[in-house]
Amino acid sequence: MGFRIAAVQMNTQDDKNENLRKAGALIDEAAHAGANLVALPEMFNVLGPNEVVRAAREPADGPTAEFLRSKAREHAIYVHGGSIPVMVDDSDKAWNTTLVFDPQGELIARYNKIHLFDIDVTGHVADNESSRFEAGKKMVTFETEHGQFGLTICYDIRFPELYRALTLAGARVIFQPAAFTLYTGKDHWEALIRARAIENQVYMVCPAQFGSHPPNKQCFGNAMIVDPWGTVIARAPERECIVFADIDYAQQDRIRDQVPSLRNRRPQVYAG
Repeated sequence: MGFRIAAVQMNTQDDKNENLRKAGALIDEAAHAGANLVALPEMFNVLGPNEVVRAAREPADGPTAEFLRSKAREHAIYVHGGSIPVMVDDSDKAWNTTLVFDPQGELIARYNKIHLFDIDVTGHVADNESSRFEAGKKMVTFETEHGQFGLTICYDIRFPELYRALTLAGARVIFQPAAFTLYTGKDHWEALIRARAIENQVYMVCPAQFGSHPPNKQCFGNAMIVDPWGTVIARAPERECIVFADIDYAQQDRIRDQVPSLRNRRPQVYAG
Protein backbone atom coordinates (compact mmCIF):
# COMPACT_ATOMS: atom_id res chain seq x y z
CA MET A 1 0.00 0.00 0.00
CA GLY A 2 1.50 3.32 -1.06
CA PHE A 3 1.11 6.58 0.77
CA ARG A 4 2.52 10.10 0.59
CA ILE A 5 4.98 11.50 3.13
CA ALA A 6 6.05 15.14 3.34
CA ALA A 7 9.38 16.24 4.86
CA VAL A 8 9.56 19.89 5.92
CA GLN A 9 12.57 22.19 5.74
CA MET A 10 12.61 25.20 8.07
CA ASN A 11 14.83 28.04 9.23
CA THR A 12 13.75 28.08 12.86
CA GLN A 13 14.73 31.09 14.99
CA ASP A 14 14.33 32.03 18.66
CA ASP A 15 10.70 33.28 18.45
CA LYS A 16 8.58 30.25 19.32
CA ASN A 17 5.27 31.78 18.28
CA GLU A 18 6.59 32.71 14.84
CA ASN A 19 8.14 29.26 14.43
CA LEU A 20 4.82 27.59 15.21
CA ARG A 21 3.04 29.90 12.77
CA LYS A 22 5.46 28.93 9.99
CA ALA A 23 5.28 25.24 10.84
CA GLY A 24 1.49 25.41 10.78
CA ALA A 25 1.48 27.00 7.33
CA LEU A 26 3.85 24.32 6.01
CA ILE A 27 1.74 21.51 7.49
CA ASP A 28 -1.36 23.05 5.88
CA GLU A 29 0.40 23.24 2.53
CA ALA A 30 1.59 19.63 2.74
CA ALA A 31 -1.86 18.36 3.72
CA HIS A 32 -3.51 20.24 0.87
CA ALA A 33 -0.99 18.60 -1.49
CA GLY A 34 -2.15 15.16 -0.39
CA ALA A 35 0.34 14.17 2.30
CA ASN A 36 -0.86 11.41 4.62
CA LEU A 37 2.00 12.14 7.04
CA VAL A 38 3.94 15.37 7.57
CA ALA A 39 7.34 15.33 9.32
CA LEU A 40 8.97 18.45 10.80
CA PRO A 41 12.69 19.06 11.50
CA GLU A 42 14.63 18.81 14.76
CA MET A 43 13.91 21.63 17.23
CA PHE A 44 11.28 23.04 14.91
CA ASN A 45 9.71 25.24 17.58
CA VAL A 46 12.91 26.98 18.79
CA LEU A 47 16.58 27.34 17.88
CA GLY A 48 18.94 29.74 19.59
CA PRO A 49 21.38 30.20 22.47
CA ASN A 50 21.30 27.72 25.34
CA GLU A 51 19.34 30.09 27.58
CA VAL A 52 16.65 30.53 24.91
CA VAL A 53 16.25 26.79 24.42
CA ARG A 54 16.19 26.22 28.17
CA ALA A 55 13.48 28.84 28.61
CA ALA A 56 11.47 27.24 25.77
CA ARG A 57 11.19 23.84 27.46
CA GLU A 58 7.65 22.50 27.79
CA PRO A 59 5.88 19.49 29.26
CA ALA A 60 5.32 16.68 26.77
CA ASP A 61 1.64 17.66 26.77
CA GLY A 62 2.35 21.42 26.56
CA PRO A 63 1.35 24.04 23.98
CA THR A 64 3.54 22.71 21.15
CA ALA A 65 2.08 19.23 21.61
CA GLU A 66 -1.40 20.77 21.50
CA PHE A 67 -0.46 22.62 18.30
CA LEU A 68 0.66 19.34 16.68
CA ARG A 69 -2.45 17.54 17.92
CA SER A 70 -4.75 20.20 16.47
CA LYS A 71 -3.03 20.09 13.07
CA ALA A 72 -3.32 16.30 12.93
CA ARG A 73 -7.05 16.53 13.71
CA GLU A 74 -7.67 19.46 11.38
CA HIS A 75 -6.32 17.62 8.35
CA ALA A 76 -6.94 14.01 9.50
CA ILE A 77 -3.26 13.16 8.91
CA TYR A 78 -0.31 11.86 10.88
CA VAL A 79 1.98 14.59 12.19
CA HIS A 80 5.57 13.80 13.16
CA GLY A 81 6.64 16.70 15.36
CA GLY A 82 10.34 16.78 14.44
CA SER A 83 11.70 17.40 17.89
CA ILE A 84 11.17 19.91 20.70
CA PRO A 85 12.82 20.56 24.10
CA VAL A 86 10.74 18.77 26.75
CA MET A 87 11.15 19.32 30.49
CA VAL A 88 13.01 16.76 32.57
CA ASP A 89 11.65 16.38 36.11
CA ASP A 90 13.86 17.95 38.80
CA SER A 91 16.45 19.13 36.27
CA ASP A 92 17.30 22.24 34.25
CA LYS A 93 18.01 19.98 31.27
CA ALA A 94 15.58 18.88 28.57
CA TRP A 95 14.77 15.83 26.53
CA ASN A 96 15.19 16.32 22.77
CA THR A 97 11.84 14.73 21.98
CA THR A 98 9.86 13.60 18.95
CA LEU A 99 6.07 13.43 19.36
CA VAL A 100 3.90 11.68 16.76
CA PHE A 101 0.13 12.21 16.51
CA ASP A 102 -2.42 10.19 14.55
CA PRO A 103 -5.28 11.62 12.46
CA GLN A 104 -7.53 11.71 15.53
CA GLY A 105 -4.96 13.79 17.41
CA GLU A 106 -3.87 10.97 19.69
CA LEU A 107 -0.22 10.75 20.74
CA ILE A 108 1.00 7.42 19.37
CA ALA A 109 4.79 7.67 19.81
CA ARG A 110 7.37 9.57 21.82
CA TYR A 111 11.12 9.28 21.30
CA ASN A 112 13.90 10.98 23.28
CA LYS A 113 17.12 11.44 21.29
CA ILE A 114 19.58 8.75 22.36
CA HIS A 115 22.92 10.06 21.05
CA LEU A 116 23.90 13.58 22.13
CA PHE A 117 26.04 15.84 19.95
CA ASP A 118 29.23 16.28 21.99
CA ILE A 119 31.96 17.09 19.46
CA ASP A 120 34.79 19.54 18.87
CA VAL A 121 36.14 19.86 15.33
CA THR A 122 38.80 22.48 16.08
CA GLY A 123 38.12 25.78 14.42
CA HIS A 124 34.93 24.61 12.71
CA VAL A 125 32.20 23.26 14.98
CA ALA A 126 31.91 22.54 18.68
CA ASP A 127 28.94 21.61 20.81
CA ASN A 128 28.23 19.92 24.12
CA GLU A 129 24.63 18.84 23.85
CA SER A 130 24.84 16.77 27.03
CA SER A 131 25.25 20.01 29.02
CA ARG A 132 21.62 20.91 28.25
CA PHE A 133 19.93 17.64 27.24
CA GLU A 134 19.42 14.23 28.80
CA ALA A 135 20.12 11.21 26.64
CA GLY A 136 17.18 9.00 25.74
CA LYS A 137 17.22 5.43 26.96
CA LYS A 138 14.85 3.60 24.62
CA MET A 139 14.57 2.79 20.92
CA VAL A 140 11.10 3.53 19.53
CA THR A 141 9.03 2.16 16.67
CA PHE A 142 5.33 2.71 16.06
CA GLU A 143 2.72 1.05 13.87
CA THR A 144 -0.04 2.51 11.71
CA GLU A 145 -2.25 1.21 8.91
CA HIS A 146 0.56 2.47 6.63
CA GLY A 147 3.14 0.17 8.21
CA GLN A 148 5.77 0.31 10.94
CA PHE A 149 8.09 3.29 11.44
CA GLY A 150 11.27 3.99 13.39
CA LEU A 151 12.29 7.20 15.13
CA THR A 152 15.73 8.80 15.30
CA ILE A 153 17.06 12.37 15.56
CA CYS A 154 20.07 14.06 13.91
CA TYR A 155 23.34 12.81 15.51
CA ASP A 156 21.80 9.34 15.82
CA ILE A 157 22.64 8.92 12.11
CA ARG A 158 26.30 8.22 13.02
CA PHE A 159 25.35 5.09 14.97
CA PRO A 160 24.37 2.43 12.41
CA GLU A 161 23.52 -0.16 15.03
CA LEU A 162 20.42 1.84 15.99
CA TYR A 163 19.11 1.77 12.41
CA ARG A 164 19.77 -1.96 12.06
CA ALA A 165 17.95 -2.59 15.35
CA LEU A 166 14.97 -0.49 14.20
CA THR A 167 14.89 -2.44 10.92
CA LEU A 168 15.03 -5.79 12.70
CA ALA A 169 12.18 -4.57 14.92
CA GLY A 170 10.08 -4.14 11.77
CA ALA A 171 10.53 -0.49 10.75
CA ARG A 172 10.22 -0.01 6.99
CA VAL A 173 10.50 3.78 7.12
CA ILE A 174 12.88 5.59 9.50
CA PHE A 175 12.57 9.28 10.34
CA GLN A 176 15.71 11.38 10.74
CA PRO A 177 14.79 15.00 11.57
CA ALA A 178 17.90 17.13 11.95
CA ALA A 179 19.58 20.48 12.49
CA PHE A 180 22.85 19.26 10.94
CA THR A 181 25.73 21.72 11.04
CA LEU A 182 26.87 23.23 7.76
CA TYR A 183 30.49 22.12 8.24
CA THR A 184 29.75 18.42 8.83
CA GLY A 185 26.67 18.36 6.64
CA LYS A 186 28.38 19.29 3.40
CA ASP A 187 30.44 16.09 3.51
CA HIS A 188 28.48 13.67 5.69
CA TRP A 189 24.71 14.33 5.62
CA GLU A 190 23.78 12.68 2.33
CA ALA A 191 26.43 9.97 2.58
CA LEU A 192 25.23 8.83 6.01
CA ILE A 193 21.55 8.89 5.09
CA ARG A 194 22.07 6.93 1.89
CA ALA A 195 24.26 4.43 3.73
CA ARG A 196 21.59 3.80 6.37
CA ALA A 197 18.97 3.38 3.61
CA ILE A 198 21.13 0.94 1.61
CA GLU A 199 22.31 -1.10 4.61
CA ASN A 200 18.80 -1.64 5.91
CA GLN A 201 16.78 -1.36 2.69
CA VAL A 202 14.49 1.18 4.32
CA TYR A 203 13.06 4.55 3.37
CA MET A 204 14.81 7.41 5.16
CA VAL A 205 12.69 10.52 5.73
CA CYS A 206 14.90 13.44 6.74
CA PRO A 207 13.32 16.85 7.48
CA ALA A 208 15.96 19.49 8.15
CA GLN A 209 16.89 22.93 9.38
CA PHE A 210 18.76 25.19 6.96
CA GLY A 211 20.44 28.59 7.12
CA SER A 212 21.65 30.64 10.06
CA HIS A 213 20.18 31.01 13.54
CA PRO A 214 21.40 32.61 16.79
CA PRO A 215 24.10 32.61 18.04
CA ASN A 216 25.84 32.70 14.65
CA LYS A 217 25.27 29.03 13.80
CA GLN A 218 24.45 27.55 10.42
CA CYS A 219 22.53 24.43 9.41
CA PHE A 220 23.12 22.49 6.20
CA GLY A 221 19.52 21.93 5.07
CA ASN A 222 19.07 19.48 2.18
CA ALA A 223 15.95 17.89 3.66
CA MET A 224 15.52 14.68 1.70
CA ILE A 225 13.74 11.39 1.29
CA VAL A 226 15.80 8.39 0.23
CA ASP A 227 14.43 5.07 -1.01
CA PRO A 228 15.59 1.56 0.01
CA TRP A 229 17.97 1.41 -2.98
CA GLY A 230 19.74 4.52 -1.67
CA THR A 231 18.36 6.87 -4.32
CA VAL A 232 17.52 10.41 -3.26
CA ILE A 233 13.91 10.68 -4.47
CA ALA A 234 13.21 14.14 -3.02
CA ARG A 235 15.53 16.97 -1.99
CA ALA A 236 14.79 20.47 -0.69
CA PRO A 237 16.29 23.60 -2.25
CA GLU A 238 17.76 26.40 -0.11
CA ARG A 239 14.53 27.75 1.34
CA GLU A 240 11.72 26.88 3.70
CA CYS A 241 9.65 24.34 1.83
CA ILE A 242 8.28 20.81 1.66
CA VAL A 243 9.44 17.77 -0.27
CA PHE A 244 7.20 14.78 -0.98
CA ALA A 245 7.57 11.11 -1.79
CA ASP A 246 5.11 8.30 -2.40
CA ILE A 247 6.25 5.34 -0.32
CA ASP A 248 6.06 2.08 -2.27
CA TYR A 249 6.37 -1.07 -0.17
CA ALA A 250 6.15 -3.31 -3.25
CA GLN A 251 9.34 -1.69 -4.56
CA GLN A 252 10.95 -2.15 -1.15
CA ASP A 253 10.03 -5.85 -1.17
CA ARG A 254 11.53 -6.27 -4.65
CA ILE A 255 14.80 -4.67 -3.51
CA ARG A 256 14.95 -6.93 -0.46
CA ASP A 257 14.32 -9.99 -2.64
CA GLN A 258 16.91 -9.04 -5.25
CA VAL A 259 19.62 -8.10 -2.73
CA PRO A 260 18.77 -10.27 0.30
CA SER A 261 21.39 -8.80 2.63
CA LEU A 262 19.03 -8.75 5.61
CA ARG A 263 18.37 -12.48 5.17
CA ASN A 264 22.07 -13.18 4.61
CA ARG A 265 23.14 -11.77 7.99
CA ARG A 266 25.21 -14.06 10.24
CA PRO A 267 24.71 -12.60 13.72
CA GLN A 268 26.09 -15.76 15.36
CA VAL A 269 29.52 -14.75 14.00
CA TYR A 270 29.45 -11.02 14.83
CA ALA A 271 29.40 -11.43 18.62
CA GLY A 272 32.67 -13.38 18.52
